[in-house]
Amino acid sequence: MIESLTERAFDHFEEAIDALREATSLTKPEKANKLVSQIDQIAQSEEGIAYLYNKIPELFKLGVFENTAWQESDRLVPQLVNGTLKAGPPHSSFEVLSELRMLAIALKTINVKTISAVEASAYLEEVLVHNLEFVFETLSEETRSAMHDLEQKKVFNLFRFLLSNSDLQGIKEKLAEEITLICEQRPVVTRKAREIIALIREKVTLDNSNTTDQKLRSFIEAVYEPSLATRDFQNVATYHTYLQQADSSQLTSEAEQIGLSMKRTGLVSNFHASLLNYLSEHNHNDIIPLALGLNDTGVAECNKHIKEIKKLINYIVHPDNAQCVYGLSRMLEKGLFSRQAVRAGLDNIKRIRLHSEVERNIVKSIAQRSDELSALQYLIGALIRILGQPLGIGQGNNPTCQSARGISMWSQHAPAKLINMVITAATLNNLSFRFEGKEIEADKLGHGLVKQMDFSLDAVSVVLVPLLDKIYNEMMKLAAGRTDDPHKWVNPAMYGQWIQIGFASVYNYALNAIQDYDGFIKILYAACHPDYNGHHRLVYPNPVGIFITSSRGDMVGFHAISLLRVRKDDAGQMRAYFLNPNNEGRQDWGQGIKPAVMGHGEKHGESSLPFDQFASRIYAFHYNTLEAKDHLNEVPKSTVAKVKKMAKESWGRSYAWNEIPRAW
Repeated sequence: MIESLTERAFDHFEEAIDALREATSLTKPEKANKLVSQIDQIAQSEEGIAYLYNKIPELFKLGVFENTAWQESDRLVPQLVNGTLKAGPPHSSFEVLSELRMLAIALKTINVKTISAVEASAYLEEVLVHNLEFVFETLSEETRSAMHDLEQKKVFNLFRFLLSNSDLQGIKEKLAEEITLICEQRPVVTRKAREIIALIREKVTLDNSNTTDQKLRSFIEAVYEPSLATRDFQNVATYHTYLQQADSSQLTSEAEQIGLSMKRTGLVSNFHASLLNYLSEHNHNDIIPLALGLNDTGVAECNKHIKEIKKLINYIVHPDNAQCVYGLSRMLEKGLFSRQAVRAGLDNIKRIRLHSEVERNIVKSIAQRSDELSALQYLIGALIRILGQPLGIGQGNNPTCQSARGISMWSQHAPAKLINMVITAATLNNLSFRFEGKEIEADKLGHGLVKQMDFSLDAVSVVLVPLLDKIYNEMMKLAAGRTDDPHKWVNPAMYGQWIQIGFASVYNYALNAIQDYDGFIKILYAACHPDYNGHHRLVYPNPVGIFITSSRGDMVGFHAISLLRVRKDDAGQMRAYFLNPNNEGRQDWGQGIKPAVMGHGEKHGESSLPFDQFASRIYAFHYNTLEAKDHLNEVPKSTVAKVKKMAKESWGRSYAWNEIPRAW
């Protein structure tokens, strides 16, 4: 069916080309527009993009760009491409053709007098640099809200084609920055980082005397050559032969090198899995902690539970499931195996039988599946990663920040609960929660916010998110129509008893306005800022609602994050550290507000902002009502005024403001 649709689209496009060929000067613009209107459907596949590229010489000769903003290729501005692609058809469709034309010039498929192949290549390098979110398919909230799924797919296919046919030498610094930003966050899903690394390894010549090239080389080594010995072996099979012949000293050296490589980047090599399997099978118990790169706490934990650890290694660690090794290392360093409920849960999950639909969905999430591993083994591997890396969870291209936030919270503070939740969802493809005395069962609900799931997630999220999304959405419906924000009641019911009872929101539903913003900010500072809350630290993640704004400060939408801690960085600046489920390291919220993921004391997986800037984007949070009121008068008016100015001049432009005090 899909093939016939594709063939039909190609046939219609050929007919449109014929019509353009026969058009007069008077009818040519109409025929060109009709032809361009068909690009959306063709560009939904990589095959379609290749087809369009092969048609560029003919389309260029027929004058498809005449009398358009893309007519003169030498005057195009690479910085404008991003906005045009987000603008939708017909602009985005012309832009797709324009980029393919520039590639054809760069590859000397066509000749244009006004621009050389070298200039076209330089132009494409700039386009790639300014569109890394499309190159690596990691869209910002702003872009995700501006483009529907079909538009996203069209643009992703375009950039895949451009990448596969471009020289990447000119964007090495940007590639190094991108990989660094991704790996510093220690994501549970490492697919994007690995794709970039594979691309560099294949297409970029590196000079070891260059600092940027050295950084890129270090990432390549982490995946493909994590030790000196692995450089001599082409695959895991030949490396296994080496391990069989190695003495204790050589095995220890391998374990130290590979363990340090994983700890440095958060990336696990296939060779690492092979080494760990060998050490476990041959009872090299003293070397296993070295291979896991453990600190003193982790070593003690590993030695204490070595039998359980080895059983887990033998069951799930495999070259095609290697990334779980990093999660295992982090679990040991957090002491999770000393919790009897966690050990029991991990033992139980190995015995379950997956629901058929759950199994199919897990398989969809695996980029390259090995026949040697079951879907259950992949699921347990993902569970180990999430338990070890609760701040590395991402929502992918799904509007499910609330669900991702929940999985992260449970992983941090209720790991046994999370394991049991995964077991229930994996076996029954169903979950139930209690909301104000009523049981809510996912299986009996319609759609949540997700209409079409993006499966480029970890297997645990693939299992849980569709169910959590429906349950959260149902709770929001049940709490709607009250005088306050529904999140006030939904968050504690969804996430657990550690959510504070107090709740503050800037939005007054009855007045349809922002009310008593000054009071709202005073409570935020009195509850969360150490200088005004008695120097108390946050104990549990605080589910916070924020306004996402564009680089111009314009209101884009709402987003769910978790405030994790507030402290001064090394420069003495008070910062808010938070979990952002979109795993985005290049955000710009306008007014100079750019969340950082490294360089300011962030733990792996955290984003951070100066507290004042963070406060200016918050619209709702939970707090302790008994404690916060004692510190309200300590918050300076100048601080409140500063935050209020940032708010009113950004997202606040979209709302009416009411200064009437509220009873908090």
